[in-house]
Amino acid sequence: MKRREFITLLGGAAVAWPLAARAQQATMPTVGFLNSASPDTFADRLRGFRQGLKDTGYVEGENVAIEYHWAENQLDRLPVLAAELVRRRVAVIATSGGPAVAFAAKAATTTIPIVFGVAEDPVRLGLVASLARPGGNLTGINFLVGELAAKRLELLRVLVPAATRVAGLVNPAHATNTESTLRDVEPAARAMGLQIQIFNASTSREIDAAFASFVHERPDALFVGPDPLFNGRRVQLILLAARHAIPATFAIRDIVEAGGLMSYGANNTDAWRQQGVYTGRILKGAKPEDLPVVQSTKFELVINIQTAKLLGLTVPPMLLARADEVIE
Repeated sequence: MKRREFITLLGGAAVAWPLAARAQQATMPTVGFLNSASPDTFADRLRGFRQGLKDTGYVEGENVAIEYHWAENQLDRLPVLAAELVRRRVAVIATSGGPAVAFAAKAATTTIPIVFGVAEDPVRLGLVASLARPGGNLTGINFLVGELAAKRLELLRVLVPAATRVAGLVNPAHATNTESTLRDVEPAARAMGLQIQIFNASTSREIDAAFASFVHERPDALFVGPDPLFNGRRVQLILLAARHAIPATFAIRDIVEAGGLMSYGANNTDAWRQQGVYTGRILKGAKPEDLPVVQSTKFELVINIQTAKLLGLTVPPMLLARADEVIE
């Protein structure tokens, strides 16, 4: 081959490679990801979501793209962010961070498949017609955090048997979360002979204000409702609970790993993995109406022994035996 012909051939290949790359990128499906909080509080769960996609044959950046939209706890942004994903013509929308996110996506499109992750019963919420036959363009994962409120209170009572007065912290901005939590925890408290006083907090400043009131109210323990805001403010919650020497129970293990006392709830990383699996199956052609809503079956009790010691608590052997993980 002559030198001039070789250079021409090489130049043609150089042009073809970027064209091929652009063509592959153009045909690569895009998943829209919509969450009410911020990415720094969901790193482990995102790994679970990507693993679920991988389990169905999709790897981000190789054969699927993910467009992330984070509301940064500004729930009024959700409709705009959902509309942007619809305009982007994503293949699937995966939602997490509370029912408000799923409802924003549902309001934005009746045709693009939506895979939600919610803590409450999606049938009662009105997201799907039934668990077995969701209908419409939505299906997803129900990780049952809201329904476990009474159980968490019971475990808190075992850990702090002398408690008679409990404070409950909820975020009224997530109205559905709050209603679900109060519906379960208030009757459970009365049945146990506990007095429970509910405090509202939708911002970091309001969390500070709630704890400041504990100086006067002097509750024996704290029940923190499930909410993306509280997960994002976990360091603040841990420091305030330590400062006020108040035993606190949480819905997710993330806060206990960071220094909180105790949590009981679904394994959220596994729930997000299942959400990734459903997203991948839809990318392969499955229809949401044919995918039954999955309910979490993995639940975990996590106890931080060091925090218990700092609070002067002795964890009963029975509770230690039941724990899925004990953080030393």
